[in-house]
Amino acid sequence: MRTRPPLILASASPRRLDLLAQIGITPDEVVPADIDETPARGELPRPHAQRLAQDKCRAVAARHPDAFVLAADTVVAAGRRILPKAEDEAAARRCLALLAGRNHRVFTGIALSAPGGTVSARVIEARVRMKRLSQAETDAYIKSGEWHGKAGGYAIQGRAAAFIPAITGSYSGVVGLPLAETLALLRGAGYVAESTH
Repeated sequence: MRTRPPLILASASPRRLDLLAQIGITPDEVVPADIDETPARGELPRPHAQRLAQDKCRAVAARHPDAFVLAADTVVAAGRRILPKAEDEAAARRCLALLAGRNHRVFTGIALSAPGGTVSARVIEARVRMKRLSQAETDAYIKSGEWHGKAGGYAIQGRAAAFIPAITGSYSGVVGLPLAETLALLRGAGYVAESTH
């Protein structure tokens, strides 16, 4: 018998479900937020990540006002430039060509709406170094298909881990959900998972 309001994950990402499971949290429901993720004119990466997380959170919370609603968005940035979620091979190649041999930043915005409508939000930044890639490495990664739908055209939790010699900040944030900060938001809002008492 549940004594607390339900927790809804406002994301279709299986990675975020897996990450929450690592800290003993299983959402009661998954309700993807269908919002326009196009950056606003002149919008910088950090505010973009925060806005999308909050917009996703509010969109789902409006339909579930008595639940905890958790949303997140991950943005890969090369300088001030927001890289797309790669939906085709050409976009993935462009992203990898831009990132290879240099440092980039990954911003993950998280937003939590508590029952009653109070929204808490944070943005977590990680700095990631990607090694130079040979043509063969790029071709093999493209062939794997792991890049599809991934911000910046790569998934650090998959084969692209071999391309990342250094990361400063939250690894789980780069995957899609910074766990320490997410748990702090949940606890701060009064949500306590049964297995994290």
